[in-house]
Amino acid sequence: MGVSDTKLARLALEARERAYVPYSHFSVGAALLCADGSIYQGFNIENAAYTPSNCAERTAFFRAVFKGQRNFAAIAIAGGPEGEDATEWCAPCGVCRQVMREFCDPSTFRIVLARSDGGLRTFLLRELLPESFGPEDLGREGAAYATEERG
Repeated sequence: MGVSDTKLARLALEARERAYVPYSHFSVGAALLCADGSIYQGFNIENAAYTPSNCAERTAFFRAVFKGQRNFAAIAIAGGPEGEDATEWCAPCGVCRQVMREFCDPSTFRIVLARSDGGLRTFLLRELLPESFGPEDLGREGAAYATEERG
């Protein structure tokens, strides 16, 4: 693929700068690496009603899926208080982990947590979402669909 975790982290930090966070003031950026080497960035977008808000990771996934992508290799995530460096690790929420599970193999999909100082921590999806539920758990129809869609 040729895309380093460092480059992916830089793109997540860049996306974070565009987050729309007028309520929490906690900005998150993500950069999703597809199997073909393309990258989709996302950032969190808040809403006054809160529940319509969308996380950076899901924004990146939904943009990629809209463009026809279904095979993913890794995602980098960076977050922290708006206007400040990302000094702490920002792991994906449970909903985002489940969205990742819909499209990604838990044994191979990498989640890279990034900080502004260049620090990186890498996990496999199965480490952050053990005993997960996926399309194959819906029986033969779900398994056939998942296999067909992922190629």
